[in-house]
Amino acid sequence: MFKPLIRFVREQFQTQEFIPLHAPVFAGKERDYVLETIDSTFVSSVGAYVDRFEREMAAYTRSPSAVATVNGTAALHVALRLAGVGPDDLVLTQPLTFVASCNAIRYCGAEPVFVDVDRHTLGLSPVALEAWLTEHAFLDDEGRCRLKADRRAVKACLPMHTFGHPVDLDGVLAVCQRWGLVLVEDAAESLGSHYKGRHTGTVGQLGALSFNGNKIITTGGGGMLLADEHLGRRAKHLTTTAKQPHPYEYVHDELAYNYRLPNLNAAMGCAQLEQLETFVDAKRRLAADYQAELATSPVQFIREPEGCRSNYWLNAVLCEDHQQRDALLQATNEAGIMTRPIWRLMNRLPMYAGCLRGDLANAQWLEARVVNLPSSVPPNEART
Repeated sequence: MFKPLIRFVREQFQTQEFIPLHAPVFAGKERDYVLETIDSTFVSSVGAYVDRFEREMAAYTRSPSAVATVNGTAALHVALRLAGVGPDDLVLTQPLTFVASCNAIRYCGAEPVFVDVDRHTLGLSPVALEAWLTEHAFLDDEGRCRLKADRRAVKACLPMHTFGHPVDLDGVLAVCQRWGLVLVEDAAESLGSHYKGRHTGTVGQLGALSFNGNKIITTGGGGMLLADEHLGRRAKHLTTTAKQPHPYEYVHDELAYNYRLPNLNAAMGCAQLEQLETFVDAKRRLAADYQAELATSPVQFIREPEGCRSNYWLNAVLCEDHQQRDALLQATNEAGIMTRPIWRLMNRLPMYAGCLRGDLANAQWLEARVVNLPSSVPPNEART
């Protein structure tokens, strides 16, 4: 059943060897920039490439500020803290996500609340969000959102742009504004994706990017927090141990974190960022080829939402049911082609099983059917 797809994937990636799900491409000035940092001896958290990477990422995303961090989870953690999330607070998010989204909430001492997703975006549903809040929350006399059951504060909303496909941000933002919630975008997978002309991560008050080794561009490990200028300054302070500027004294004025991205990693990031639009174009062509190939297939290719530009970080298909999903996974992996199911729902993990949640019918439906296909930039597109 899946032999034509296996043949197509091998033709795209021009190899009979093992094909990974997503591999990095180093076709630019990565080696030159990294060696320059080594020669300068500024390889750690202070260096010209960190500042340059932040400036260039802010310009690319059109964000007022961008603050580099050691990884995307650290960026998300600081973003949530800047959103005012603290112990015993609640943060509304989706169950269909990578575990880092929920871990960052817990790092703040808060608890995730799981709300259903939309099938066409794979991300948080504004309809489900409004329904959950209407049933379970209220606005107190000061306009703060609280849980009806015990008056705990509902502070923020954390949607994730799954596989690079933008969430319905207009809908989610409207709900957040009605209920007084801070919108924090988990844009870890969506660098290069646009929602109605705006880069993901810049519609909410705060956003977080990731540059892990499997992302569309990589710094080896790294992340970036996107925010306005005021929150950007606060983020820079919190990610550099809250150290006050001084020629030689060590003065730290609040509890903070050693989350600064090393200059060595930022050098690689600058070289990768120079190639980002080339990567996006190549991945979008690959997605179009997948879509054409699968037009008469028993599986359905997942397309970008209307009015959006997806980076198609990971291409994905919908199977007819769980049995077909498992058959596809087995056939491709046995053929040396890495495919993966979507994540197990967060409410099924032991540390989040007791969290509040709404009706998760769409998330459960997708969990049983989604498979990711190899999505690296094809070798004929990865040119120096």
